[in-house]
Amino acid sequence: MDFNEANLIVKYSHRISELSRLSTTNNNIDSSMYEKYDVKRGLRDKNGKGVLCGLTEISEVTSWETKDGVRTPIPGVLCYRGYNVKDLVKSCIEEKRFGFEETVYLLLFGQLPTEDELAEFSEMLAEFRVLPRNFVRDVIMKSPSKDMMNMLARCVLNLYSYDPDPDNVAISNVLRQSLALIAELPLIAAYSYRAYRYYNSNDGSLIIHKPRPDYSHAQNILHILRKDSAFTDLEAKVLDVSLILHADHGGGNASTFTTHLATSTGTDTYSSTAASLGSLKGPKHGGANIKVMQMIKNIKENVKTHNESSITDYVKKILDKKAFDRSGLVYGIGHAIYTISDPRAEVLKIYAGKLAEEKGLEEEFELYNTIAGVASKLICEQKKLDKPVNPNVDFYSGFVYSMLNLPEALYTPLFAIARIAGWCAHRMEELTCGGKIIRPAYECVIERRNYVPIDKR
Repeated sequence: MDFNEANLIVKYSHRISELSRLSTTNNNIDSSMYEKYDVKRGLRDKNGKGVLCGLTEISEVTSWETKDGVRTPIPGVLCYRGYNVKDLVKSCIEEKRFGFEETVYLLLFGQLPTEDELAEFSEMLAEFRVLPRNFVRDVIMKSPSKDMMNMLARCVLNLYSYDPDPDNVAISNVLRQSLALIAELPLIAAYSYRAYRYYNSNDGSLIIHKPRPDYSHAQNILHILRKDSAFTDLEAKVLDVSLILHADHGGGNASTFTTHLATSTGTDTYSSTAASLGSLKGPKHGGANIKVMQMIKNIKENVKTHNESSITDYVKKILDKKAFDRSGLVYGIGHAIYTISDPRAEVLKIYAGKLAEEKGLEEEFELYNTIAGVASKLICEQKKLDKPVNPNVDFYSGFVYSMLNLPEALYTPLFAIARIAGWCAHRMEELTCGGKIIRPAYECVIERRNYVPIDKR
């Protein structure tokens, strides 16, 4: 922090505190007003269903079925371009190949690639997996941030300056930019983390590996992050599965809706992506898996005997706002869309178990499962729900990343590394068939006032 800026913070801290209270007082709208004007807060109706504000062919999130006018919860289903994501994962595992590249192709182009098309596309991504000349030195190495999402957004915006045609929103140009961003994001995240560690820790080494063209997206992430570049096949396959599961989640999630919103204004690809990164950064969206990890750590510190009875007692304290962060939330349990189950959590749980077995962490895995079962039961009892509450994908993703020895600072960036595939697909869909700037309405509920001259206030 600059010395003058530090002085200003000290000088104006009291006044800023006073003005903050004034701002809070004058921005406090009575909650009853939202009912009066029938405002769908969070763009959701009273049943929690999202307000329909667009159409998409890219992905579908389903958790209910309606028969004869009766809406019934069903196990969650996530489809990419009509294909069940579970089938995509199953096929890749059975055929002993990596699937994220195929998923990117499917999301961007709307159909599954042939073997030759996939090979050509993977080779193309490998060619794009390089940053502009001197970008690491001039952008990443200068003023590295402790927050990697901040670094991703900053670096993406800087890429605008290196693009010979940055503002062209023709689909061919946006596709070129999209392929480059999908390929480059892992490099930006890994190199940014290494730069920050070099300047702000006792780790005196600065090791930056170049990506390997013969490696998949998942393999390259582990290769460039680890000092020795070593990893097992299972480690890479589990990371690949996680990337597939996080690649898209319908058009209504916060970061993807941000993509549609920004794109509708006609802005460039780099600005649109940076806006989506800012949205994903929020702990209510992309940062949720870190809260899960912090909660699990807190439970382990306070519950010495990891049996169901002891865990139940402590989870009750969390729900009663007497433990952990006193929010009353059990992070990673429940979802705004899914009711009976989150299909991503179901898949990731299976591979988390396999990885735990390889790492000798079966007891840790069982602790997660016990907490999930206990929390689900207690939440249903507390809220008197007639439908189950189950773990979402965030409950297991942080555990997977920890078993892969990935730094916590990169948990949310890993989400972005996967989700940018969906953002790019939605951006091209919006450019192709959107047409109008997205402009929802807000009702102004303050009374009109007469202006008062300054000497009479």
